[in-house]
Amino acid sequence: MMKNGDVTAIFGEKVFNLPTMRERLPEATYEAFLKTINEGTKLDYSVAEVMATAMKDWAIENGCTHYTHWFQPMTGLTAEKHDSFIQPTQDRTVIMEFSAKELVMGEPDASSFPSGGLRATFEARGYTAWDPTSFAFIKDHSLYIPTSFVSYTGEVLDKKTPLLRSEVAIDKAAKRVLKLFGKSPSRVVTYVGAEQEYFLVDKKLRNKRKDLLLTGRTLFGAKPAKGQEMDDHYFGQLKERVAAFMKEVDEELWKLGVFSKTKHNEAAPAQHEVAPVFSTANIASDHNQITMEILKKVANHHDLYCLLHEKPYEGINGSGKHNNWSIGTSDGENLLKPGKKPAENVQFLLFFAAVIKAVDDYSDILRVSVATAGNDHRLGAHEAPPAIVSMYLGDQLTEVVTQLINGGGVKYEEGELIETGVETLPDIERDTTDRNRTSPFAFTGNRFEFRAPGSRQSIGGINIVLNTIVAQTLTEFADILDCSRNIAKDALELAIKTFKEHQRILFNGNGYSDEWVKEAERRGLLNLETTPDAMPYFKSEKSVKLFEAQGVFSRIEVETRGEIMMQEYNNTLHFEMLTMLEMANQEILPACLKYTKSVAKGVIAKKELGIDAPNEIAMVQKLTALTEELMDRIAVLDNATNVPELDPYATGMYYKNTVIPAMEALRTTADTLETIVGKDYWPFPTYTDLLYSI
Repeated sequence: MMKNGDVTAIFGEKVFNLPTMRERLPEATYEAFLKTINEGTKLDYSVAEVMATAMKDWAIENGCTHYTHWFQPMTGLTAEKHDSFIQPTQDRTVIMEFSAKELVMGEPDASSFPSGGLRATFEARGYTAWDPTSFAFIKDHSLYIPTSFVSYTGEVLDKKTPLLRSEVAIDKAAKRVLKLFGKSPSRVVTYVGAEQEYFLVDKKLRNKRKDLLLTGRTLFGAKPAKGQEMDDHYFGQLKERVAAFMKEVDEELWKLGVFSKTKHNEAAPAQHEVAPVFSTANIASDHNQITMEILKKVANHHDLYCLLHEKPYEGINGSGKHNNWSIGTSDGENLLKPGKKPAENVQFLLFFAAVIKAVDDYSDILRVSVATAGNDHRLGAHEAPPAIVSMYLGDQLTEVVTQLINGGGVKYEEGELIETGVETLPDIERDTTDRNRTSPFAFTGNRFEFRAPGSRQSIGGINIVLNTIVAQTLTEFADILDCSRNIAKDALELAIKTFKEHQRILFNGNGYSDEWVKEAERRGLLNLETTPDAMPYFKSEKSVKLFEAQGVFSRIEVETRGEIMMQEYNNTLHFEMLTMLEMANQEILPACLKYTKSVAKGVIAKKELGIDAPNEIAMVQKLTALTEELMDRIAVLDNATNVPELDPYATGMYYKNTVIPAMEALRTTADTLETIVGKDYWPFPTYTDLLYSI
């Protein structure tokens, strides 16, 4: 436990981090490892051998008996297979050993993970490969080693490998551009800070609802009398039980080296948020996976359950994962932060234009990166951005861009750029612009905030796309400017040209309005409302060429990933459909029949006494009609379970067009019945119970 609030005393104590390495490794080994993580050079096997021994000794001293290669398959979750350090001896005792071979590579079964057809069931072999740029850590008496996961034939089966590839792509492209400005950084990396929203619910109440147990969201539930209309929960005082939970979460994250910075109540009752300090995209992805695991684990300690579903409750805020993304050099220069001189402003404007072009050119693929069954419920309402991808710049930057597009504010003298007329740019770092909660992609001062990702999603997939599309645009810019003799002039002209050509993606208004839907259509922007609408764009020829050009995915990897994401959508809807039928048939329908019978008995008893009860008779009639309607809608949904055998994309459209409308109709009737059936008869906790129980 942390004493006297000294975070520094516990921070990273469960991580084999640089201070621990410096203490335990020979100087030459430490310096070689440092070069690997700072410059991306390949780690020598002899260094890995020394690392393995030091890592094992440290882990054992901290109570570990096992190690595991911790990887991120395409389930969006993490996976681990634990092996002990023991090695048998000739006298039938054991010693504790851990070799470089065991550190660098593992061999888990790959057949049961999603592969989109890359691996047949009888082709079980897969390989995990150590990622030395993300430090090993200790959890539950095992040494966790972050790794990539690939098939026997070399295709990627995870989210880490392509994320690392996308980092290589953006490093290569950005350095080409910076070289034109006379700069040669050792590395260019992307930085990410992922704000994580979540709900808490009393564990005993959660266990009484089959939908929360099996799907993570409520498939039924009438709106409570009080929702979030009063805005009294947002940033409100933490309840004692929640505060205790958050305190333990922070301490566990700090021990694991996660830069947990901010915690607060969110807009909806029982909704909360934790946010970290920025890290490189790869480490941020690993840390966010750890954060989700810790949230669930610690909640259990407090008899709570952490709901990470994007829309656990209908009618109030869903939970997102705001992906704050920036790009910078290894020596600390943020490339999305304006400088204090005209030439620096030009460099900023060029990188800024590259992001705008990337988002416009590849808005379809960016939409796919956040396409899930859960997120389809969230996008477009209650502080979640719409499915139409657009960019918000704020008034200040919009004015600058407009000024440049209109030809004002740029002066030349004898062929040299003198000033850009955008001297206000350095002030942007103060983040004076308002935040547009309805914008999917907003500039918020030296970074972009991608607000569309869902709370359960791995940010690995999201940043693979972001890194790749920006790398592609920077590559195109470098190709254009390679022969420039006046980089300040030519780069600024290219930025202005880009602003002109991609104005359609810029929108500072209300993304929820009907007018914006019409305006977006006029501009030619896509409105991909659901996952089945969006997913075909991922396997398009444009998408394949993009990922192949940047070395992130091969054609077969693109095609299989599209199928995996689509199959995940289909499976989710199938489980929800079957769960809904079980709850309706086994719980809701019997409760309605029982309550109707009880009210009817009262009417009959009064009638025998000669008492007229017109209102109760009307109630029986209403209950009977709604219960009949409930049974009709159960039958419609039950019939929809006969899913035709189609390819994953066509099956997804079946779920969208047939299953979801049947589910929504059944829910509408059931939720109406919930409001009139006696509470003692209703078979599971209501929204009021769930949202106000802690």
